[in-house]
Amino acid sequence: MNPLPFDAAQDLADAPHVGGAQRPKDAATLILTRDAKRPEVLMGRRAPGHVFMASKWVFPGGRIDRADFNAAADGALSPDAARRLGAEMPARRARALALTAVRETFEETGLILGRSAPSTSVAGPWREYRQAGALPDLSVLSYVARAITPPGRPRRFDARFFMAPVEALRDPDRIEGSGELDEIAWISLEEAQGLDLPAITRFVLSEVAERLETPERPLPFVRMVRGRHVIDHQD
Repeated sequence: MNPLPFDAAQDLADAPHVGGAQRPKDAATLILTRDAKRPEVLMGRRAPGHVFMASKWVFPGGRIDRADFNAAADGALSPDAARRLGAEMPARRARALALTAVRETFEETGLILGRSAPSTSVAGPWREYRQAGALPDLSVLSYVARAITPPGRPRRFDARFFMAPVEALRDPDRIEGSGELDEIAWISLEEAQGLDLPAITRFVLSEVAERLETPERPLPFVRMVRGRHVIDHQD
């Protein structure tokens, strides 16, 4: 059984409670997997100086940017990912969120999920990625989970979790963190459960373990409603 996706006591320790209604902001996360002797995922530890989730181990990810709506790509979302995301939002926003996951992973780890392409100069947050000579390949992404941060937190996200195999990376051994994550490593699923994790990350880790065994399993959508955990599943 998966752990509960949110832990109020832990959340308040990681970030103080705030009053008023905080609207969740769209965000995306990428879970990279590789199958060595046992399944592993790429995770990073947030630097201790962060106000939010300091020293916690997380997957690469972050908020959507306006540039993600117009960024070029080589390879569209798979029919399954497009269908699942299409049940929640217009296709243009779904594509942008997938690109958010690719961009944030590059910014935080230096890893390029994409295909080789002529180096080009563009303005904005995609500049370094495109200068590296690559275009994102969205076809390798699976959409595996959605979670909305509970009310009352200083930062709230409507986060979509994507997953991709290590084979989708252009150079999986070239990890160059930006400093937002002070340690980045491939970690077995068993070892990852023993790390200092946000509750939602622990929940998604359990989901990843089950999805590697059963790829077609329904997608969980987790949130808090009137103080109660709600987990719906989308086929």
